[in-house]
Amino acid sequence: MPKRILVGTVVSDKTDKTVVVKVERKVKHPLYGKIIRRSKKYHAHDEANAFKTGETVRIEETAPISKLKTWKVIDRVQAGKGTAIEADV
Repeated sequence: MPKRILVGTVVSDKTDKTVVVKVERKVKHPLYGKIIRRSKKYHAHDEANAFKTGETVRIEETAPISKLKTWKVIDRVQAGKGTAIEADV
């Protein structure tokens, strides 16, 4: 089975080597048809403590690392406010 990859926003980086990533999705209400946002938080492994709150990151499913962590951060999609990203050209 292929590994799932999700994109979300880092909402907490307080724990060592771990970030909490909030992933939002849009679903249609079954009765009323309105598009509503649903979100879920994932604990992801960040070995170098490189990712900060507010950044948009890509996470990948892995084998369990701890009780809560079964995801790891692959890369940064977009920096948070006031943070610059260096591009490899």
